[in-house]
Amino acid sequence: MRVGLLIITHDAVGKAILETATKIIGICPIATELLPVPMDCNCDHFYAQACDLVNQLDSGSGVVVLTDMFGGTPSNIANRLAKAHNVQVISGMNLPMVVRILNYANLEIDEVAIKAREGGREGIFICDGEC
Repeated sequence: MRVGLLIITHDAVGKAILETATKIIGICPIATELLPVPMDCNCDHFYAQACDLVNQLDSGSGVVVLTDMFGGTPSNIANRLAKAHNVQVISGMNLPMVVRILNYANLEIDEVAIKAREGGREGIFICDGEC
């Protein structure tokens, strides 16, 4: 069994990153769902949707939940999930992070989360002409 992937972001941020990562890898080898959250959302409604999606995605190995920005509404919804479900929440989602998850989808949930964090961090550079 593989972990599932739930991406909870402001509006269409997650969709764009997932589509790009899938094009880079060639496939999406992991059960994945998107939950775009509008700025004026009802948090309880979107939390209920997130719970349903986690239940759909969790085949017994857990679900990695990515959010775009720590402290934002998507992150707050995801952190509520962590209290009631077998999820690993990672905020600060970026393209290298998602590519790493797709490449290591066969690992255990804790290992996938570590690979995701590493990919996200290692994908950040200050390009001062020497990159």
